[in-house]
Amino acid sequence: MNVLAYTSPARGHLFPLIPILRELHGRGHTISLRTLASGVDIGRGLGFATEAIDQRIEAIVHDDYQARTPVGSVKRSTAVFARRAEFEVEDLRAAIESESPDVVIVDINCWGAIAVAEVSGLPWVSFLPYLAPFPGKGVPPFGPGFAPAHNWVGRLRDRLLQPLVLGSVENAVKPPVNAVRRSVGAVTVAGARDLFASAPLTLYLTAEPFEYHRSDWPPSYRLVGPLSFDPAAEPPTWLDEIDKPIVLVTTSSEFQDDGRLVRTALEALRDEDVFVVATLPSGDPSSFQVPPNARVERWLAHSAVLPKAACVITHGGMGATQKALVAGVPAVVVPFGRDQLETARRVEVSGVGVRLPLSKLSTSRLREAVRLARTKRGAAQLLAAGFAAAGGAPRAADEIEALVAAR
Repeated sequence: MNVLAYTSPARGHLFPLIPILRELHGRGHTISLRTLASGVDIGRGLGFATEAIDQRIEAIVHDDYQARTPVGSVKRSTAVFARRAEFEVEDLRAAIESESPDVVIVDINCWGAIAVAEVSGLPWVSFLPYLAPFPGKGVPPFGPGFAPAHNWVGRLRDRLLQPLVLGSVENAVKPPVNAVRRSVGAVTVAGARDLFASAPLTLYLTAEPFEYHRSDWPPSYRLVGPLSFDPAAEPPTWLDEIDKPIVLVTTSSEFQDDGRLVRTALEALRDEDVFVVATLPSGDPSSFQVPPNARVERWLAHSAVLPKAACVITHGGMGATQKALVAGVPAVVVPFGRDQLETARRVEVSGVGVRLPLSKLSTSRLREAVRLARTKRGAAQLLAAGFAAAGGAPRAADEIEALVAAR
């Protein structure tokens, strides 16, 4: 079976896909991959025929960190996906022509590529590496990070705010998305649920009880649990010399102006009996005053640190958050935007960490949040077991093979 995979220009979307591609490759299937330029060597090193996506796609970067409200942040980020979509159309068409795949796997953020996959006549799969942003029974409106409703007041809140929160985003996004879809002959979408459930199979990379229970999941959805990947690298020698519990601080791999989280953590924990390891892949590590019980690195494989970690402080990206929870490490989540407010709320609701709103971030509050989160390790380990039971990459590969076999 020839597999063609297509991702948006985000390591946070490429890396969760890689375990699925490795599983398929290990079963004897041929893998072709189109992804961000910095991921090409990674894909080739894993034995995949890998090329970069159209550079014009990668040139359209997120500016959602400039938004003043959660809804504004979602609008800005979805506008980026809509602008990229027109360039994805010819890009994926060319890849299909070149590779002659038996199945196409498309990042759910690639709205133009999704439209091409729909009309290609090929079996195709989407993958969703963040929280599902469409409405469902018993689920709060997506974006602001509302707690689930437990009484009639909460249910009234959801009913009234759903069209205001999601509707305003949908109204802004539908015209450009549907213009692209019409240009390739795909059916137009009426809302987010249509767009996010258009594939015959969607691999949703999380699972209950971290994700809220829904009675109305689209029939194409398979909750296979979190997946993660770190490029091969030798752990630094200094890591073995640390004899204190580690607090890992993570920031976004796509610029989000979240260096404030690292700065606050260094100050908050400088006198605590811990060692702080902070990663800043989209920032400048040299811009921080680092106390003796800390290191700030541009990049470090989190999988090397998590076995020694007592807690993770994170911006709330799904990749970093779920990677910690898979390792049974509790989290403090300080969301900066995007889907991160929703991630933070689920950490709180599932009892595996602490949600600390950005507006309340201070050294004293962060210090107390870390102390509280460290008491929740048992809950994090139980959640890790639940994630493992979802099936992971083997189940995802089974589902893809079954889809192709059914044609």
